Amino acid sequence: MTVTYSSKVANATFFGFHRLLLRWKGSIYKLLYREFIVFATLYTAISVLYRFFLTGSQKRFFEKLAIYCDKYAEQIPVTFVLGFYVTLVVNRWWNQFVNLPWPDRLMLLISSCVQGRDEYGRLLRRTLMRYVNLTSLLIFRSVSTAVYKRFPTMDHVV
Repeated sequence: MTVTYSSKVANATFFGFHRLLLRWKGSIYKLLYREFIVFATLYTAISVLYRFFLTGSQKRFFEKLAIYCDKYAEQIPVTFVLGFYVTLVVNRWWNQFVNLPWPDRLMLLISSCVQGRDEYGRLLRRTLMRYVNLTSLLIFRSVSTAVYKRFPTMDHVV
C-alpha cells in the first residue's frame, strides 16, 4: 500500500526532509534495517577477527582469499544488472501510466460519433461523458487511497 506524505511535504521546514526520512511507516529504513544489522554485525565480527585474532600467515591467507573472491566478483557485471533492474522498474511504471483510463480519447470518439448540434445531441454527449467520468472515479476510488478519502461514500460521489 502506498503511504502518502504530501501534507507533510507541503508544510516543510528546514529539517522537514530529514523528518520525512525518519518516518517509520512506509520507510526505506523499515524495509532494510534487518539486512543492515546483519551486514554490520558480520562486518564487525570479520574485522575484529582479522585485526586481533589472526596470525601473520593467517592474515596473508585471508587477503589471498579476499583477492580470489574479488576476482570472481568482477565477472558479474553489476552495472548491467542494475541497468536491467532500472529498466524493469521504469517499464512497470510506464505501463501503469499508459493503462490509466484517460477520458480524452473516448470524449473525441463520442463527439465524432454522436451527431447533432441541437440540444438533444449536446445533452447526450454531456451525459455520456459524465458516465465516463463516473466510471473513472469508481475505478480510481477502488485503487487509490487519496481518491477514496476524497470520495468515501456514494453520497460524496453524487
